[in-house]
Amino acid sequence: MFSTDYQNIAQKVKTLDPVGYSSTRNYVDGNVSYLSPYISRGVISTKQVLQSLIDRGYNLYHQEKFIQELAWRDYWQQIWVAKGDQINTDLKQQQEKVAHHDIPTSLMKATTGIAAVDHAIIKFYDTGYIHNHIRMYIAAIACNIGQSHWFAPAQWMYYNLLDADWASNALSWQWVAGANSGKKYYAEQANINKFCYTEQHGTYLDMPKEDLHDVDIPNELIDTSTFKFETPLPEKQQIEVDSELPTYIYNFYNLDPLWHQEEKANRILLLEPSLFEQYPVSQKSIDFILSLSDNIEGIQVYIGEFTEMKQEYKLNDIVYKEHPLNQHYKGTEEPRDWMFSPKGYFPSFFAYWKKCRKELKQLAEA
Repeated sequence: MFSTDYQNIAQKVKTLDPVGYSSTRNYVDGNVSYLSPYISRGVISTKQVLQSLIDRGYNLYHQEKFIQELAWRDYWQQIWVAKGDQINTDLKQQQEKVAHHDIPTSLMKATTGIAAVDHAIIKFYDTGYIHNHIRMYIAAIACNIGQSHWFAPAQWMYYNLLDADWASNALSWQWVAGANSGKKYYAEQANINKFCYTEQHGTYLDMPKEDLHDVDIPNELIDTSTFKFETPLPEKQQIEVDSELPTYIYNFYNLDPLWHQEEKANRILLLEPSLFEQYPVSQKSIDFILSLSDNIEGIQVYIGEFTEMKQEYKLNDIVYKEHPLNQHYKGTEEPRDWMFSPKGYFPSFFAYWKKCRKELKQLAEA
């Protein structure tokens, strides 16, 4: 489903259909871009996608919805940059009506009783991808119907996602659960039927949305599980470095094959066990990044901590891209490619988008 060959990825960018996306994105078979795994892994940037639209002559005013959805990714990342580890806890206010801090067992087993959701979870395990609307349904079922605290089920989803982006994932779950928004998000069965083409009735969601706010936890969501997430990192292997050359550090959030590609350098994919203990991912996710790294000529994989690697190979001229998980790196930090210039914490997306939209207007007029 997701090629790891860079030429295929670049072709996806060149041929994406922002018009179809805007009109069908909420439907389970909507014309979505399927670029999120590559953006999340830093293979491409939101700025590159926007530039592709410009290069292809699209009227940016007419594609504002698609561009706005891209901007959500940068917005979540900006919150992570500004707030750091605070995004691992209820950001704006405590989640209300929390019965436990585990995961509904039926969620992991795809037996929630909501046919469209269960089908999507089974497919999710197979592909590592799940439609954004379904992600919201799952979070609403787990947190607002099953009364789970958002963190553990958000970890479960992140663990299995090929487009695992902790900021986007954690803050979206908090948004649904009401910990990062003014109210909780609920999805009634009629809404799910509409966007997933199902005709299911008589479920615990089959009632008006306003009535879902006060339902008891249904039998399907009562049983919970505590899951131990472990990342299956490869065995550590020796690497070879030239101490006369600069060293470019790649990681789970930066696999950009065009980054300084013309320069002669050591190129190391750093996989730190401590990071994956805090933010564990699945075998499928590890296999995906290792395959993506094949696009980077001469790259070697180092399993270990940054400080350990730096000392072991006496690395001095180290270059890396900025990211909230890289703050312990030492060397030359380079900025990431953002679509627009606004930086820092904005309490709402639309406060952030208001500033971005001014720049979009300038681009459109140019």
